[in-house]
Amino acid sequence: MLLVASNLSKSHGMRELFHNVAISVADGDRVGFIGPNGAGKSTLLRMLAGVEEADEGIIRTQRGAVIVYVPQRDEFDAQATPRSAATAAAMRAASVHGDQHEAEVLGCVILGKLGFPDARMDEPAEKLSGGWKKRLSIACGLCEAGGAPDLLLLDEPTNHLDVEGIRWLEQFLVRGFNDIRAGASVFITHDRTFLERVATRVVELSRAYPQGTIAAEGNYTEFLRRRGEFLEAQAKAEASLANEVRVDNVWLSRGAQARRTKAKGRIEDSADRRGELDAISARNTAANAGGARVDFSASGRRTRRLVAAEGISKGFEGRTLFRDLDLELAPGDRVGLMGPNGSGKTTLLRILCGDLTPDSGTMRFADPKPRIVVLRQERADIPTQMLLRDAICPLGDFVDFQGQPMHITAWARRFLFQDAQLLQTVGNLSGGERARAHLARMMLEPADILVLDEPTNDLDISTLEVLEESVDSFPGAVLLVTHDRTMLKRLARTITVIGAPDASVSVVASLDQALSALERAERAAQERIRAVRSDANRTANAERAVNAASVAHEAQSSADESAGTSVNANTKTNTKPVSSGAPSRRKLNFKEQRELELMEDAVAIAERSHAAAELCVGDPAIAADHVKMAAACKVLEKAQGVVATLYARWQELELKRGG
Repeated sequence: MLLVASNLSKSHGMRELFHNVAISVADGDRVGFIGPNGAGKSTLLRMLAGVEEADEGIIRTQRGAVIVYVPQRDEFDAQATPRSAATAAAMRAASVHGDQHEAEVLGCVILGKLGFPDARMDEPAEKLSGGWKKRLSIACGLCEAGGAPDLLLLDEPTNHLDVEGIRWLEQFLVRGFNDIRAGASVFITHDRTFLERVATRVVELSRAYPQGTIAAEGNYTEFLRRRGEFLEAQAKAEASLANEVRVDNVWLSRGAQARRTKAKGRIEDSADRRGELDAISARNTAANAGGARVDFSASGRRTRRLVAAEGISKGFEGRTLFRDLDLELAPGDRVGLMGPNGSGKTTLLRILCGDLTPDSGTMRFADPKPRIVVLRQERADIPTQMLLRDAICPLGDFVDFQGQPMHITAWARRFLFQDAQLLQTVGNLSGGERARAHLARMMLEPADILVLDEPTNDLDISTLEVLEESVDSFPGAVLLVTHDRTMLKRLARTITVIGAPDASVSVVASLDQALSALERAERAAQERIRAVRSDANRTANAERAVNAASVAHEAQSSADESAGTSVNANTKTNTKPVSSGAPSRRKLNFKEQRELELMEDAVAIAERSHAAAELCVGDPAIAADHVKMAAACKVLEKAQGVVATLYARWQELELKRGG
C-alpha cells in the first residue's frame, strides 16, 4: 500500500468535520473523492499530503514514496513564468541534484508534454487563463517529483479547465504521457463524467455513513448503485429499529407496580436501541438533505424574441475570436457555449448581455430591455469583507422571494448555511459556500435571461443536481457556459462552439456533435502550429545557409584583396601598360585557383538558399503575417545579393584565367 490512514478526525472550532475516517491507496488506484460542501474533503486531502495535521488518527506511507499535492487554488509569484515556476519546482526533485540547468531542462520537457507551447513558457503566469494556470500547477507538481510521482493528490483539478483540458487530464491520469505519469492518484471532483471515465474507486465523505465514508470499487455509475443499496438498507434498518423502540416505549410506560418487576437488562437494551435509533436517524437525515434549494424567479415576460445577434464578430489585438455569428434567444431556449480557454466565451456573453459592442454585425434587444441575471465565473460580485447575512439578505431581516416574505435564517438554511455563519465574512467561506451565496442573491432577482458562466465550479453534486432541475424548469431563456458535460447533455438544446483557428462558429444540437467540432478545431489549430513552426524552421535554415555563404565569400574576398595588394607592391617597378581590348591572361595564384575550384559548390549552396527564401516569401501563411513577410523578404534580398556576387566573382576569375 502506498498510503494507509485510519481513525482520522478533524474539527474546526466547535464544528466536527469528520470522525474515525479510514482510507487506503494502492499503486494503480485512481480514487475519486466526493461529498457535500463543508464535509472536509479538502482538509482530509491536505492531511494525506502532510500539509495539515489530524486531531486524531494515523497516516502511514510507503517508505520512499513520492507524494505530490496540487491545491485547489493556483498561486504563483508575481514575476513567475511557466518556465521559471517549473524550473523552481524541478529544483526540489531528488533526481536533479540541485543542478539549475538540469532543472530547467526537466521543467521544459514536462511543460511541453503537458501541452505548453514554446510561446507561452515565458508569459507571466498571472496572465494565464484559469485552465492554463491549473495545467501549470499540475506541471509544477510533476516537476517536483521528477516527472513520475508515486501518488498525486489533486483538489478540484477540473475547475477552470475547458473540455479539452479535462479530456487531456483524463488521458494523463489513466494512461500518462510516455514516462510522465502518476503511479496512483486521489482527486476531489464534482465532475460526474470525469468520475465515470477516470475513477477506479469512488469514496464519499458524509455524515450519512456510520464510519463517515462509503467506498465502492468501480466508476461513478457503480458507486451510485452501491450507495443506493446501502442507503435503502439503512432506511429499512431505521424503520425496523423504530418499531422496536415503540414496543419498548409501550413496555416502559406500564404502571409503577409492573416496572418494579422488569428486568434491568431489558431496560439497558432499550436505552441502547434509542441511542442507535438517534444515530441512524441523523445519518438518514443527512443522506436525504440533498443540496441547496435553488429556484430561480422568472419575470413572467412573454416576449417572443428577447435577444437577436446577426452576423456579429469580435476580436482583440489583431486576433478575431469569432465571426459571422447568428444567435436568437427566446423564452424557453437553453443555449450552451463551448470553446477552449481564451476562445472568447465570456466576451460573447458580455456582447449578448449588452455590456460590450461587437466589431461588426448587429445586436437587437426586446423593448424594454430583458432583465438579465448573471452568475459570473469569478464570483467577485460580493465583496469579500461583507458579512454573509448582508450578502444574501440586502435589506433588513427578511427577503421577498416570489412574493412571499422569508426570514433571513430560513433563507440561509435553504442554502445549507448554519445560523452562526451569518456573521462570517464572505472571504472566510469555502468555494462552494461562496457559490451558494451567489445563487441566493440571484434567486431574489426576477429574470428574463439567466446567464451562468461556469456555475459548477465548487458546487457539490447534490447542489448541481438541484441547480439543473431549477434551470430546466425556468421559463425564461438560459445562456450556459460550463465544462460539466453531464450538465450540458441534460440542459443544452443547442450548443454554439467557438474557438476554431479561422474564427468560424459551429451551432450543433448535441454534446457529441459539439465535442466533434472541438476536436476538429483542435486538429486545425495543431496543424496551423506545425505549419508555422515548419515555416519558421525553413526561414531559419535559409538564413543560416545564406549567412554561411556570405561569410565564406567575404572571407575569401578579403584574402584575395590582401594577396593582390602584396603582388602589386612587389611588382610595382616592373609594370608595363596593357593594351585595352584584350583580356588579361595572367595566371591565377594558388588561392584564386582554389577559390575557382570551389566556386561551383558555393554557387549551388547559395542558389538552394535563394530557392528556400523564395518558398518562404510565396507561402500564404507567411504572406498573411506582415512581420514574418518582412523578415522573409529581407532573407530573400540577401540571398539574391550573395548569388549575384558569387556569379560576378566566378566570371572575374574565369576571365583572369583567360577562359
